[in-house]
Amino acid sequence: MHIVLASQSPSRQAILRAAGVEPVVHPAHVDEEALAAGIDAPADYVATLARAKAAAVAPLYPEDVVIGADSMLLLDGHLLGKPHTREVTVERWRKQAGRQAELLTGHAVVCGDEWFIDVGTTTIRFASASEADIEAYAATGEPLECAGAFTLEALGGWFIDSIDGDPSGVIGLSLPVVRRALYSFGFTVSQFWSP
Repeated sequence: MHIVLASQSPSRQAILRAAGVEPVVHPAHVDEEALAAGIDAPADYVATLARAKAAAVAPLYPEDVVIGADSMLLLDGHLLGKPHTREVTVERWRKQAGRQAELLTGHAVVCGDEWFIDVGTTTIRFASASEADIEAYAATGEPLECAGAFTLEALGGWFIDSIDGDPSGVIGLSLPVVRRALYSFGFTVSQFWSP
């Protein structure tokens, strides 16, 4: 039995590997905009996307545990995903620097016909980063494909003053949530550790 990650996120893969699990990586390709159309509640939004990703991959791995996840930053009542461009990254950082926001990470874990859905929320306090550092950080390309235009575990860590919540959830996959899901299915965490 394996843990299958329905994501191509290097950060999510790194979290599992650092925790002793070598995941099967099978990215899900879903139309996120179509799936989330009409969903107003931020937690429902990320949970719906996480579930769609897991559901797209789970039929291919009926004997394994499949994890779908989706993260977005909630700032001023608006959900912000990946900025994708340097210009959008700079614009986002100008708005979030020196402020507080919530990072929501939806998790959908499925094994057979059993589902475990959870949304973790972590409060992020962004540093009052200088304009020069904002421009330099955006130029590295690191935050372009990250929810909220930042990383906690790499260069972006310079610009996060503090967090309240699960650090692994901020990086993209909450180990406590995955542990609770595995327990709910009757598994132990250690049975998934690589030899």
